[in-house]
Amino acid sequence: MAGAAAGGSGGTATGRTRPVVSRRREIGEVSARSLLMTMLGEYVLPQGRPVWTSALVDALARFGVEEKSARQSLARTGAEGWLASERVGRRVRWALTPTGRRLLTEGAQRIYDFGSGEAAWDGTWLVVLASVPEAKRDLRHRVRTRLTWAGFGSPEPGVWITPHADREAEALGVLKELGLADGAMSFTASYGAVGSEAAMVARAWDLSEVEKRYEAFIDEFTGLRPADGDAVLHAQTKLVHEWRRFPFLDPRLPPKLLPPGWNGARAAALFHSRHAEWSPAALARWTDLTRDQRDQDDRGGGS
Repeated sequence: MAGAAAGGSGGTATGRTRPVVSRRREIGEVSARSLLMTMLGEYVLPQGRPVWTSALVDALARFGVEEKSARQSLARTGAEGWLASERVGRRVRWALTPTGRRLLTEGAQRIYDFGSGEAAWDGTWLVVLASVPEAKRDLRHRVRTRLTWAGFGSPEPGVWITPHADREAEALGVLKELGLADGAMSFTASYGAVGSEAAMVARAWDLSEVEKRYEAFIDEFTGLRPADGDAVLHAQTKLVHEWRRFPFLDPRLPPKLLPPGWNGARAAALFHSRHAEWSPAALARWTDLTRDQRDQDDRGGGS
């Protein structure tokens, strides 16, 4: 589970440079690479040992990912600096690089902590002004992706707001990395008498779409009761894979700014309950599968 902000430069499989991170994969349909990142964060990271190619390919196949796509995803994730490969005879195994481990750990903390508590809000807004010329569309996209991940919304072009004033350092880091810090400005303020705070929030964030996503999440996992190890592994992986989208989609606004009957809290309670319930059996099944695959490789010489 990727935890760093989007963008960044390319990396090698040695872990000496910063892995490439793309938040676009967080909000799209299930892809082989995004599913691989979920598995790396949920199972490979806590176990802390290398995994054979064949084990990861087999795990992805359980979600309908074809072998070619699975192998391409592994190669690309390695090329981006998240994983390092090691050839052992005819076989290849993969281990997290030091930087990949750090970023996945940061991501896991953000995902597992998301929705676990509400801090009191004193009405202070952080406002960041950062304009990007229309001609630089790629840069505009990177700014939007990075600041959205940090919880900012944009009510007007070049204007970014968040009720989390403590995220100024994160915003500054994004702007420095993208070469925009010198021309940007930031300040904190309370909302004034012109217009309405609710209208500003509606222009900055599409909360109705977020609420629909939460409702779909609640519908999918409320009645799910996996019967055996394989079913638990599948359910847990899907649970985390779906939940990891929400830190990008939901700006975590204070209750005062949310529409009546907001279902984000219900979804968060469901995630934390199901994750705690399924985690031991899912991790045990993953261990069995990777051990079985290793034994098969030892006998058959596969990768």
